[in-house]
Amino acid sequence: GGIIGTLLDCHSNWTAAWYLMDRAGADMPPSTVTAKLEVRYLAPTRWDRPVVFRARVVDASDRRATVAGTAEVDGEVTAECTAIFVAVGPGHPAHGRW
Repeated sequence: GGIIGTLLDCHSNWTAAWYLMDRAGADMPPSTVTAKLEVRYLAPTRWDRPVVFRARVVDASDRRATVAGTAEVDGEVTAECTAIFVAVGPGHPAHGRW
C-alpha cells in the first residue's frame, strides 16, 4: 500500500505543479507540497503487470490544486486518491527543491 500511495502522491503532485505553471503562464513549475492526501485501496495491485497512473486537476486557485488520481492494472482501478497541493514561496523549506 505504501508504495502505491507514494507513487500516487508523486504523480498527482507533478500534475498539480504542471497545471499551476500553465495557469500562471510560467516557464517553470512552482515548488508544491502535499497539503492533504487520501488514498483508497480497492484491490491488490499486481507488480508483474504494468501499472498505469492517471491524475487530473478537479479544482484549482492561483496557488492550490486539488487532484484526483488512480492506479490501474489491466484496466482495473486498484487504488484512487484525492489530494491537495499548494505552491510554496521562497520562505518555505521545500521551495526550489526540484
